[in-house]
This record gives sequence, structure tokens and C-alpha cells, in this order.
Amino acid sequence: MNRLIIDNLSAGYGAVAVLRNVSLELNESEMVALLGMNGNGKSTLLNCVLGFVQASAGRILLEWDGRTIDLTRLRPHEIVRLGLSIVPEGRRLVPNISVEDNLKLAGSNPLVSARMKDNLAYCFETFPLLLERRKQIASTMSGGQQQLLAIARSLMTSPKIIIIDEPSVGLAPIVVRDVLNAIMQLREKSNMTILMAEQSFLQAIDISSRAYVLAHGSIHQEFKRSQGEFAHAEIRRAMLGTAH
Repeated sequence: MNRLIIDNLSAGYGAVAVLRNVSLELNESEMVALLGMNGNGKSTLLNCVLGFVQASAGRILLEWDGRTIDLTRLRPHEIVRLGLSIVPEGRRLVPNISVEDNLKLAGSNPLVSARMKDNLAYCFETFPLLLERRKQIASTMSGGQQQLLAIARSLMTSPKIIIIDEPSVGLAPIVVRDVLNAIMQLREKSNMTILMAEQSFLQAIDISSRAYVLAHGSIHQEFKRSQGEFAHAEIRRAMLGTAH
């Protein structure tokens, strides 16, 4: 089984511990939500997976195509080469260039540049709105449109796994719904493996098969669908760090 494994991971910044013995798994073609209030370590965990923050203990393993690769001490560009890509919180687009140029910039990495044409066509097929607006300057797009562009940009590296950090930030609830629906359609269309960190859990769990709640730097609880539904009240309590 292809999967990403986070095993007893601890990390922080200097003497400040942020994550404590975090363990979770992400299986191929699965959509998993990482839930938690602000300041509980979601972004730190994602940045550990992508190599931007070094773990102080534990391991991050990628089991794929019969190989087991330890990502824990690899650099970000090495992790991207292995098929992981991130959609960062706040989108972080290049604001003064076009939609198409943002995508081409992401696809210019020498590791994937040979697939630039195919990846660009795939992004435009997946998000037709971006094809319509391919010459539009990124900063002139709405927040929801910019979020779609940020997701499409992550596809330009031909990833096996996409990690999405807080896609709802700065967006109106109705726009969040549209963005999350687009993420769901991407997963269904391509069988993409997606780990999404989010604090607005009600809409996030609608498109997820499982959810982990991160509270006070630790995984407080794992939730699975029960007869098609999540236990909303239990998730709320877990996010507040009061469920056991």
C-alpha cells in the first residue's frame, strides 16, 4: 500500500516545543483533514513534512512503489522530487504576473520542466476558469480564484501527494465551499492523495474520508466516517482539547 507515515514526530523552534509525538497516516488516493485551532501546530507539521522545519524526534516515511524513503532529514527540493507538493497558507502567488506565468514558473523546475506542456494542459483541463483567465494578472483575481491558482500551481510538479494549508483563510464561507468542492473534484478526477490542514472543520470534513484533530501540539483524536457522517460535537470538543 502506498502511503505517507508520520511516526512519533516532535518539532519546534529553538527551545519552544510545538509538536509532541505526532503520528498519522495518509493512504494513496485518500483525502484526510488535519483539524485544529490556530496555534496548535498544523502548519509546523506540514512544514516538517515538506522539509522546511526539522523534526527533533520521530520519522516521516514515504512508502511508494515498493520503496520506503525516510523524508525526515531531506531538503525541500529533494522532497518535491519524490512527489510531494504544498499549497501554502495565504497562497503566496507572484502577484504581478499572469495566471499562466505563475503556473509556468512552478513548472520550470528542471526536475519536471520536460512535462511543462502536459502539466499546464492538465491544470487548465482541471480548472477551466484558469484557462479562461490565463492572461489575467494574479493580483487582480478574487481570493477564491487565487486559491484555485495556488492549487493548480502545486500540480505543475507532477505530485503524488498534495498538502494544502488552510485553504479557507481570508475567504467568505460561500467561496470556501466552492474551493473545497474544487479540491474534492480534483481528488475524484485524478485519485490524488491530499492532506489538508483546516480550522473550519464543518466544510472540510464534508470532502474527507478521515480527520485527525491536532490540539496542543499532539494528535488528540482520529475520526472516521460512521455511516457517512462525522461526530461534529466530538470533533468540536477535540479541537478545544477537551475530548479523550
